[in-house]
Amino acid sequence: MTDFQKKHFAKVSDFWVLAKPRVMVLAIFTAFVGMVIAPKGIHPVSGVLAIIAIALGAGSSGALNMWYEAKTDALMSRTLNRPIPAGRLSSNEALTFGLVVATISIGLLAASTNLLSAALLAFTIFFYVVIYTMWLKFSTPQNIVIGGAAGALPPVIGWAAATGTVGPESAILFLIIFLWTPPHFWALALFKSGDYELAAIPMLPNVAGKSATRKQIFIYSLTLMPAGLMPWLMGFASIFYGMFGAILGAIFLWRAWKVLRTTPDDLSLTAEKRLFVFSILYLFLIFGALLVDSGASHLSLLMKV
Repeated sequence: MTDFQKKHFAKVSDFWVLAKPRVMVLAIFTAFVGMVIAPKGIHPVSGVLAIIAIALGAGSSGALNMWYEAKTDALMSRTLNRPIPAGRLSSNEALTFGLVVATISIGLLAASTNLLSAALLAFTIFFYVVIYTMWLKFSTPQNIVIGGAAGALPPVIGWAAATGTVGPESAILFLIIFLWTPPHFWALALFKSGDYELAAIPMLPNVAGKSATRKQIFIYSLTLMPAGLMPWLMGFASIFYGMFGAILGAIFLWRAWKVLRTTPDDLSLTAEKRLFVFSILYLFLIFGALLVDSGASHLSLLMKV
């Protein structure tokens, strides 16, 4: 491989990092679940194009977020090696990439499905970049609560792509992610509070203290457990999903209780780290259970026919 090829490959990989692939995977998966469990089917080609569009939208949001927060990222150990603060990409490259990809994603979704889903995708990108990144994140310790709406919208977009509507079922999917977001990010903020203090980001542990943050984590975890059961309670998931959701919710709540019971002199933050890791697993499992449950229901109907 020549030096030019190595440099070109490195550039491509940096643009990939700019798109926040781990966040993108979460958006893709939850959007896919929303699309699949919707009552109306979607043409496979339209479905694939819709998922690509949503992935591009998530990637553009990540890129624009990194563009705006480049100076802040340079102050934090968790983010200082990102492409812009590390000097591998310029701010102009990141901004151009983000805007171009955002435009493509919205246009592709409109062309492949419907205007409602495209409008929701456009609103999600705007909300994440402008409302959350540029305003809420640096102005209020409730930044992640309000800003969590952006991360909760992909399953609604997937549902709208398949049905052309926003139904109560998709609102429940939104609610699950919305209530999941604060305990997930505040667990991270507890063991990264030093970084947020250096960057002058008013995360809850830095403003209200760690004890108050642990209480808020537990309260949100309490509300998340019944929200996770709502698909069964509303009748668009089976009792088997309900049982699995109850087990997952109980484990989440138990881990949140462990965080709540952490004493001020315990500096290991083990409980917080374990909750953070499990919270990621929880969201994938709860949406995966919906996907499996929907597939089993469809198979049962086919067998009856």
